[in-house]
Amino acid sequence: MEIQQTEMTDEQAVALVQGGDKEKFGILMARYEKKLFRYGKRFLSGKEHIEDIIQDVFMSTYKNIRSFDPSLKFSSWIYRIAHNAFVNALKKGSRNPLLVFDFDFDTLISHPVHEDPAIVEREQKELKKMMDQCLDQLSPKYKEVIILHYYEELSYKEMGDILEIPIGTVGIRIKRAKDALRKIYEPLQKRHE
Repeated sequence: MEIQQTEMTDEQAVALVQGGDKEKFGILMARYEKKLFRYGKRFLSGKEHIEDIIQDVFMSTYKNIRSFDPSLKFSSWIYRIAHNAFVNALKKGSRNPLLVFDFDFDTLISHPVHEDPAIVEREQKELKKMMDQCLDQLSPKYKEVIILHYYEELSYKEMGDILEIPIGTVGIRIKRAKDALRKIYEPLQKRHE
């Protein structure tokens, strides 16, 4: 009895591809194309640039599919490949205007709440601008944990697999990243008061 494509796990699809059923790789591409694009937007802007990198990620994944162990999580493996590709693009494009960070700073720092929608909208724009400045000042190892945790909503284990670090280190980096963001944010906030 053949497993329906919608019921097939990523790991089952990988096992079939490893067994010679190349068509099943299309299932994986369909499942991960939007996810990887959303992930890439956290590092870079420029739709075509992100799409090119994603195609490279899929080619690399397909080329190395035989080395994947289907007893592990495919999502962590492909995110690791994508992570490396986006970080490399980020390093190549350092200080490039294509870099973009869109982050909800409310999750890290509290600020006064106003009832007036015009004031709220103005404050949100200012907060986003400050957040872009703050993230730009973070070291790459802290920037990547913020992106993986708050944007991609990955678990510590998944982040550890992607970054190839222990779970405890993930937690430490998130705490340090949040502390660093607060230190960068506070002087900016005082200048805007």
